[in-house]
Amino acid sequence: MSVIARRVVVSGRVQGVFFRETTRRRARAAGVSGWVRNNPDGTVEAWLEGEEDDVAVLVDFVSRGPESAEVDDVDVSDVEPAGAPGFEVR
Repeated sequence: MSVIARRVVVSGRVQGVFFRETTRRRARAAGVSGWVRNNPDGTVEAWLEGEEDDVAVLVDFVSRGPESAEVDDVDVSDVEPAGAPGFEVR
């Protein structure tokens, strides 16, 4: 089992549209650990870690967001896994 991690920052109309909770639900269903939070600049940031295919599914989701979101830009960075226990909304 090879664990990878990605840091994703999403901009657009991404706050106040149930983005974080939907991401949490999808991450838990996919077995991905980490967190998601709103940033003061209006972006949503997520730390995703798990199996490469599972993380890819979550990166794809946050790149589109929930139905009511309007994603303008997505910045994805490879990061070192931190051993996040579970997935939380911050």
